[in-house]
Amino acid sequence: MVSYLQIENLTKSIGDRMLFADVTLGIYEGDKIGLIAQNGAGKTTFLNIIAGKEDYDSGNIVFRNGIRVGYLEQQPSFDPEQTLLDYATPLRRDSDDFNGPDLARQMLFQFNLRDMEQKMGELSGGQVKKAALVKVLLSEPDLLILDEPTNHLDIEMIEWLENYLTRKRVTLLMVTHDRYFLDKVCDKIIEIDREQVFSYDGNFDYYLRKRQERMENLSAELAKVKNLLRTELEWMRRQPQARGSKAKYRIDNFHQLEKKSHINLSEKQVELNVSSSYIGSKIFEAHNVSKSFGDIKILDNWNYTFARYEKVGIVGNNGAGKSTFIKLLQGILSPDSGHFDIGQTVRFGYYSQEGMTDFDERKKVIDAVREIAETVKIDEKTTLTASQFLSHFLFSPTTQQKYIHKLSGGERRRLYLATVLMRSPNFLILDEPTNDLDIVTLTVLEDYLVNFKGCVIVISHDRFFLDRIVDHLFVFKGDGIVRDFPGDYSTYRHCVREEEKERRQAEAAAAAPTAKEKTAIPLKPKTERAPRLSFKEKKEKEELEKHLPDLEKEKRELEEAMSSGSMPPQEIVKAGERMQALIDEIDAAEMRLLELMEKE
Repeated sequence: MVSYLQIENLTKSIGDRMLFADVTLGIYEGDKIGLIAQNGAGKTTFLNIIAGKEDYDSGNIVFRNGIRVGYLEQQPSFDPEQTLLDYATPLRRDSDDFNGPDLARQMLFQFNLRDMEQKMGELSGGQVKKAALVKVLLSEPDLLILDEPTNHLDIEMIEWLENYLTRKRVTLLMVTHDRYFLDKVCDKIIEIDREQVFSYDGNFDYYLRKRQERMENLSAELAKVKNLLRTELEWMRRQPQARGSKAKYRIDNFHQLEKKSHINLSEKQVELNVSSSYIGSKIFEAHNVSKSFGDIKILDNWNYTFARYEKVGIVGNNGAGKSTFIKLLQGILSPDSGHFDIGQTVRFGYYSQEGMTDFDERKKVIDAVREIAETVKIDEKTTLTASQFLSHFLFSPTTQQKYIHKLSGGERRRLYLATVLMRSPNFLILDEPTNDLDIVTLTVLEDYLVNFKGCVIVISHDRFFLDRIVDHLFVFKGDGIVRDFPGDYSTYRHCVREEEKERRQAEAAAAAPTAKEKTAIPLKPKTERAPRLSFKEKKEKEELEKHLPDLEKEKRELEEAMSSGSMPPQEIVKAGERMQALIDEIDAAEMRLLELMEKE
């Protein structure tokens, strides 16, 4: 095995809190490693240290000479004035025929990033993460380090990345909460637990089994230590004259046993024991609801009656209207026609991406929660203070006094979840709730939602999460079409793949020549080469590459104007016509550009 990285006795603390101590491990060529730990245990810090972004207390980190390291950070850094294409294009390699801009353009298209001249400072957080992922993949490093790569990707793109990393001969160190992704991609799991690092040679499913064995063995060992400690304690309590000077080793052994006996094997877990308020039999009814932004249809005369205790997952490509739908449901946006009829007992609890920005970061954790309520009713017999309630979400009294801007991404997610649930909602609407939550917290949240005595709508790219929670799916297909699929996500994907397979077979059968036609097809000489671009085609390709970003920019500006609510009615019709023309022109230009790229 070729060693890429050796870590020896690595120790890191923040203030008086130890993250990990005396960690020793190696990363070898071809390893595909998933790093797992609870929020706040130091996952991102560990990656930052390896990537040279953060200092450490003691130890050694030794890379193989000449190794190239690529790092996708949770919050990528960038020049806001740099264009998307320039940012994503990798540096020129030694090969003369390497065309970095073309590779970057193709992969950016794959990730639905199409305005190559758009400035990085104009992109959303999700778009920046996608661009950074493209940049690091195209750099083709020897060691690829990824921190939550699936955040902000829709499920189809996650499956693409999953297949890419599975097929690619790459050495990988990755933090992700996506359990299907871990199970498919990784062949080794590293866990940070109680300041130590444990390594498991196998996928995520293997890790779960072996970790349980480790915890059971530790529990049995701890029981033996405590039994032996009782015997030694009785000996230590005897009169001093009963102990000779030769028994000093036994006294030292007693103190070592005492230290071992203080190991806490209990698992720190979020406690989601908040009961929902009563919900009646009438939830909501949708009557001929339509919503469009220009020519982009979100819903088209949609009708549905939501049942009591129903749990629905919402899936679809980015931009299909998933977030718009749940805003319509809550009255945050108004439909163009039709209406929602909401039951009188319904109390929404909305966990959104935008809600993370509502916190005043200058406030302390406890103060932010007390502004909502001083006490929280858990059930008919139990009421907790704000501080007690926060402790159920793993916020210690010390952490409750921290300012919000000092919390980690996972800690902020837990705080936000606490503020949503403390209002005792009976209809939970969760928009990407799994981002930045550790696997242990996700498992607890899943158990809570499975047993939740209310209704749930969840938008998520986490396939495992959807499979555990939902009864059926609303599949947003685009153009106002919403398919109601009766089953979980894995069943849906299986059906889609079968449908695609049958379609391809039918197309192949229709396109296959008859036996008579086959004999008429002349064989190409073996020496015949694929056609290259002519001078005229090269000029056409250059013009398309210049023209496409202008079209994308105009389309984006038109979408913003149409969704602003300030455009006069008489101009909306003209804008809609121009939008359709732009979409047709962009589609045609992209198709022609891809044809020309394939001939290069």
